[in-house]
Amino acid sequence: QLQLVESGGGWTQPGGSLRLSCGASGFSLDYYAIGWFRQFPGKAREGVSCISSSDKMTLYADAVKGRFTVSRDNAKNTVYLYMNDLKPEDTAVYYCAAQHFPVCTHPVWDTAGYGTWGQGTQVTVSS
Repeated sequence: QLQLVESGGGWTQPGGSLRLSCGASGFSLDYYAIGWFRQFPGKAREGVSCISSSDKMTLYADAVKGRFTVSRDNAKNTVYLYMNDLKPEDTAVYYCAAQHFPVCTHPVWDTAGYGTWGQGTQVTVSS
């Protein structure tokens, strides 16, 4: 069974940092661009970041640009999202997903372009 699993969520104070991990089972992430999305209560999922299979292409939503960094270790079959200078408005459930292509393909923030999703991990930023 093809599965993605996120981990690393939790609570932190404003200005803090967290690292999310996205691991795969049942398939290799080598051939897929991986996107990170987040979902606020009552809202649709919104794109956060995308990394191509070769990690030569990375994209970020304006809201996180300069604060979040995406990377991948294909040998570990894992993609990471480093989140720095977290703000209360970053509080959400974060998901990773495998896009149907090896490069981040537009419209990159369209969830319909992603076939396999993780179950999500909660990130809470509060004082």
